[in-house]
Amino acid sequence: MKQRILVINPNSTQTVTEHMSAALEGFRFRDGPEIVCETLRSGPPGIETQAHVDGATRNLLDYFDKRREKRRADAVVIGCFSDPGLVALRETLGRPVYGMGACSYLTAAALGERFGVISVVSGAIARHKRYIHSLGLDHRLAGDIAVDMSVVELSKEGVVWKRMAATGQALRDRHGADVVIMGCAGMSRYRNRLEDYLGIAVIDPVQAAVGMAMGALLARRSTTGDARAAGGKGKR
Repeated sequence: MKQRILVINPNSTQTVTEHMSAALEGFRFRDGPEIVCETLRSGPPGIETQAHVDGATRNLLDYFDKRREKRRADAVVIGCFSDPGLVALRETLGRPVYGMGACSYLTAAALGERFGVISVVSGAIARHKRYIHSLGLDHRLAGDIAVDMSVVELSKEGVVWKRMAATGQALRDRHGADVVIMGCAGMSRYRNRLEDYLGIAVIDPVQAAVGMAMGALLARRSTTGDARAAGGKGKR
């Protein structure tokens, strides 16, 4: 049976889900895991406050309770940079669950010495710092700067690009970041352009999380194949 990765967007903005799915086109290939992106219609337009994060946890648990077939996914990716429900879903699903925030921070630590974060709103910065501290990566954080736009407003490409370019440049030049993380799934469409502009690695959170999930699934498939081959040799 074909392996499946379920990416669930806990906000109700369908365009965010569509942009995440578009960012994952390069991860879709014949014989590779199927990647399905879905929107949690019960969520707010954007996950921008701690109250949103807390509410999204309950919404995600309800989603999987009411749709038992979704539990059959081989891996689940939470499509929000704040990783709402990460621990709760790991406890209840019995499947690997990946958070985009954690995967982004760990990927950044693997790619460079110090990373910067482009946040959506200033109110998210303290929450990001708490999370980074919990991962033991405080010393790798160069800075966290917000573009101060709502998730819905990220569709205003001209304005968003100017703010992201200026923010990324400040993180690189003034804060010493050699890797930049885009701190929202709704920023996916700007990754390549921003990386070309800055000349340093730029991390899209959905790509970071799905990349880890896919790597684990493919490794398991490869290991299973090796074991079968070894077993076959032993029978000869």
